Amino acid sequence: MATEIERKFLVTSDEYRQLASPIYYKQGYLLNEPEFIKRVRVAGEKAYVTVKSKNIGITRSEFEQETPIEEAIEMLEKIDDAKIIEKYRYKIEYAGKVWEVDEFLGANKGLVVAEIELNSESESFEKPNWIGVEVSEDSRYYNSNLCCHPFNEWK
Repeated sequence: MATEIERKFLVTSDEYRQLASPIYYKQGYLLNEPEFIKRVRVAGEKAYVTVKSKNIGITRSEFEQETPIEEAIEMLEKIDDAKIIEKYRYKIEYAGKVWEVDEFLGANKGLVVAEIELNSESESFEKPNWIGVEVSEDSRYYNSNLCCHPFNEWK
């Protein structure tokens, strides 16, 4: 399994919208347990099945495999709506790194989060001016939790 090292931040303005075109994502959780998640995702014209382990800090194991889009759509149709996340993702290159900005839809509408994948936990990087507070270790912002505890239901 590959290792994913990811930091996550809230977004403070909509400047990112001018820097890339959005891609529609729909993903559903086949397994959503404390130790592992398994999801199916359609991202534009591609589809993937992914298994991720529990986070340890900002690091976790990840296995991802491309799957036929027709099969992914069929799987998503069989998943309870309460286990589905929809969002627009913008991929933005900045200072040699790719930032992925997720603009959530549905029960998570209003939440905008930016992620950056790193090669090590101590790797330095430059933040765009539209990046705000870090929420990397706040599990409320994990996609796997947003499907069960949507942003618009937070108090």
